[in-house]
Amino acid sequence: MPNAPKTKHRSVRIEDDDWADLATRAPGGDRAAVIKELVRWYLRRPNAKLPDRPTSSEEKTA
Repeated sequence: MPNAPKTKHRSVRIEDDDWADLATRAPGGDRAAVIKELVRWYLRRPNAKLPDRPTSSEEKTA
């Protein structure tokens, strides 16, 4: 099968503005990677790290 992901598809509800901003700020636009890192960190999985946060627009101008 050509497109057989190893994980099941999951759905979450996220505000449109937050979803768009996450795509802009996530490394390489990979929202899923950021979400998975946050879940692993939240669950205290071995070797899980809190992902780096992007610089905010306020911090850039300060």
